[in-house]
Amino acid sequence: MSFPVLKGAGYILVHTPDMVIHNGTTQTSERVINPNSEYLKELPKHLRSFEDVVSYPPNQTYIGSITPQELAKYEAPWHDKKVEGADRFGKLGEIMPQDEFIGLMQICDAFDLVRLEKNFAADVKGKLEKHPLIREELIGKIKEGESVEDIKKLVDEHHAEAIYNNNELIGCVKRAHEIDINLNAHTIFENLVVKASGVLALMNLLNKNGIDPNSIEYVIECSEEACGDMNQRGGGNFAKSIAEMVGCSNATGSDTRGFCAAPTHSLIEASALVQAGIYENVVLVAGGASAKLGMNGKDHVKKGLPILEDAVAGFAVLVSKNDGVNPVLRTDLVGRHTVGTGSSPQAVITSLITTPLDKGNLKITDIDRYSVEMQNPDITKPAGAGDVPAANYKMIAALGVKRGELERTDVATFGDKHGLPGWAPTQGHIPSGVPYVGFCIEAMLNGEINRAMIVGKGSLFLGRMTNLFDGVSIVVEKNSGKVDEGKGVSEEEVKRLVAEAMREFASHLLGN
Repeated sequence: MSFPVLKGAGYILVHTPDMVIHNGTTQTSERVINPNSEYLKELPKHLRSFEDVVSYPPNQTYIGSITPQELAKYEAPWHDKKVEGADRFGKLGEIMPQDEFIGLMQICDAFDLVRLEKNFAADVKGKLEKHPLIREELIGKIKEGESVEDIKKLVDEHHAEAIYNNNELIGCVKRAHEIDINLNAHTIFENLVVKASGVLALMNLLNKNGIDPNSIEYVIECSEEACGDMNQRGGGNFAKSIAEMVGCSNATGSDTRGFCAAPTHSLIEASALVQAGIYENVVLVAGGASAKLGMNGKDHVKKGLPILEDAVAGFAVLVSKNDGVNPVLRTDLVGRHTVGTGSSPQAVITSLITTPLDKGNLKITDIDRYSVEMQNPDITKPAGAGDVPAANYKMIAALGVKRGELERTDVATFGDKHGLPGWAPTQGHIPSGVPYVGFCIEAMLNGEINRAMIVGKGSLFLGRMTNLFDGVSIVVEKNSGKVDEGKGVSEEEVKRLVAEAMREFASHLLGN
């Protein structure tokens, strides 16, 4: 078989401090339960500036300006460290300020639901006109704007979701239906955040890798949101709506959902579609979740830390037919957590790590880099969740010891040799293996590594339908340069076999 390849990746962050206060679920819930809480009073004092967000080492890693190995050289914790000379635009993507993103939300609004104050609209239109990726026809979708009094009336009297910038009311998102809870203003706001951040991620993927939008044939959107109405609550389709905005006129698509594991599921699905010859170029893309902004904010504020979950994230990855150059996706080396696997750590790691390795007669140490749940420990450790990537690497190493492939003394250093420090925002699906894809492509093209494994894990109990765990994985390998390597039968061989069959059939008829 001719394996598909990883051809490019794009990553974006959007600094959204006002959305932390007004749209993050931790904060909106607190406002309902305890509106006079000390946490809500202290919260604004812990918000970072755009400059602080741009210079934050994990964020510079996310957009590709520094490598994970360079990030590891910064002494942890990183919240008080800065990358000197940091820029909002990186090798793999960008960090967008909140005001520009609000303008992009209106650009992505197809039903005139986003209303902006006229002075804000004019200002943000001027800023987006200077953005290197926002096309002129998209700029034209920013409307002239209206008075703040009219916007306030929509919020106070017509159930619109308020939009704030610098703690001032500058717009709103109207509800799309009077009684349908799936089309209420809050849900529409969240869906537009997903769509707009997905659009920005796909724009960066295409631009950073010199890809023609018209070459994209299929898009898989793999965030954790759902769009639909009361008759089809999660009908979708984010994928096609994102493709439309970016100008992928030849693309169709659909949404894949699997909580945190969805991106790796989608990576495998994209690989299968390309390998089957159905499509040559498939993109997986995901926008971010405004609901998860400030998710661990109470723990951060309690410990005197800044609110580190202050950015919506997104990514896009292109899977294409084998070009003999880019890293191949070994679709024959896929790990999967099945219904019968169980939930013990050993069972999970075995199903996702060693089972696919055994298929290829590989040892745990034959994988140069494992990309697991790449959550930023700056965020998770103060919240009591520990260093998630480090914990994963210890479990993998422990299994290596049990298999006789590692010594006990290797467990402590396994993460340094075969792992990566966590740098991704805790937006559920965002850390799920895929943040390393961009670095993986470069490392294999440069001959730095030969194999990597992308691992996605998730919890399905959140939907209250099952208590099952979830997870899938896939091995990525340096391209051998032989495009048809492993292909079963050549075209010439097929013709020869058909001719022989015809001769035998004719001989059989003559014999009768």
